[in-house]
Amino acid sequence: MLHNVKLGKNLRSVSIVGIGATPFMNTILNDTYKGLTHGELFGYAAMDAMKDAHVSPKDVQFLIHGCANPGVLEKSITPNLQVAEWVGMRGKGSFSHSEGCCTGYIGLEQAVWAVASGAYDIVLSGAADLGCGMPDGNTPAHMRTALTAEVLFPDLDSIFDRAYTRYLGGGPGMNHDDWINFYAHENNLTAEQIDEALMHQAYHFRRAAALCPRAIKRTTYDELAKEHGFETPWDYMKSPYNPKMTQYLRQSSDSCVADGAAAVIVVPTEIAHQFSDKPIEVLGVGASVLDAGIPHLEKKATAEAARQVFELTGLTADDMDLVMVNDFIGSSAFLAAEEIGYLPKGEGWKYAIDGRLAYDGDKPVNTNGGRTSYGHAFGASGMADIFEAVTQMRGEAGERQIKKTPKHTFLRGFGGAQNVRAIILESNF
Repeated sequence: MLHNVKLGKNLRSVSIVGIGATPFMNTILNDTYKGLTHGELFGYAAMDAMKDAHVSPKDVQFLIHGCANPGVLEKSITPNLQVAEWVGMRGKGSFSHSEGCCTGYIGLEQAVWAVASGAYDIVLSGAADLGCGMPDGNTPAHMRTALTAEVLFPDLDSIFDRAYTRYLGGGPGMNHDDWINFYAHENNLTAEQIDEALMHQAYHFRRAAALCPRAIKRTTYDELAKEHGFETPWDYMKSPYNPKMTQYLRQSSDSCVADGAAAVIVVPTEIAHQFSDKPIEVLGVGASVLDAGIPHLEKKATAEAARQVFELTGLTADDMDLVMVNDFIGSSAFLAAEEIGYLPKGEGWKYAIDGRLAYDGDKPVNTNGGRTSYGHAFGASGMADIFEAVTQMRGEAGERQIKKTPKHTFLRGFGGAQNVRAIILESNF
């Protein structure tokens, strides 16, 4: 008997049957991986996903490629054609898309649509970004130079219509503090209380990353404190080694830019067990987009996307066993978890301080370490979160496996300063 279709009228249910991911790293500084091209990076993740699903490139019917900023990071306008060479899919239908840091989440959404519509039965969707560097424009693509803020911020400004919205380069701190500042005033919290919450959240996310072989930062704050002569990790985290970058956010709550890739294989749920003993169904996707000129846009867009996906699936936040949040702004982790109802209103900061969001807590969030410790490879980060969600739902996360193997996982993607996706996954095995 087929599973109850929840994706919408005339659409068939879709499941993830294959996942793949590279480590998140800095290929410019890493002697082992130095010289990898974008196509090779994508190819490793894609081949891993195909191996996991027991399919070959000839079996895959359509390819979706994601990259946050191909113009700057790859000097390419059609990178899907180039990565196809690395995965044996030359000539097959494909497209490339870019939605900033929400790219990976939207990549899953697009793959689901392609299969749910009946157009294809086996679709590969992946994302890759070499976020630590860029081609210099004069040498082959594998010879990269460091990506600097002087290049990045003027380029990011192009995503806004500055006739009506504020200038990004003039206020990244203001953008990053917007939601947490609103939250602090809304709940009468002091700067010291917010600082404690964010430090404890970062501390526990690093504990998870230390157990994740693909994470870029795996040295715990206990180890860092000892290395630098501090008695406790909190002394270290309040020291000049972990300075405040904005009014609220210390370096420990800022994303760590990385190079990396991840990919998924999706098929109709009715045939999913032909490819995997542990398929993960995509129950639904909620989508919202708000212009960067809208106050508290991330909060509002998160609430709307969550409303859509809960309405679509008939589930509530109480049904969720794990939440993954794209937290390149560190405070977004517990704020988004609270906004969707996974944590009680006004109480998320306490959950962070008490360690309840840790992989071994009762309300786990970002069990791979999130952007602050797993790393942030821009468009690939969402796919990496999907990789982690499926790994946890299969019960294959090893030492960082959460106490209750998740039946339902909620993913909240945010990027391009505007796009939000809310995705619910379900295990059926």
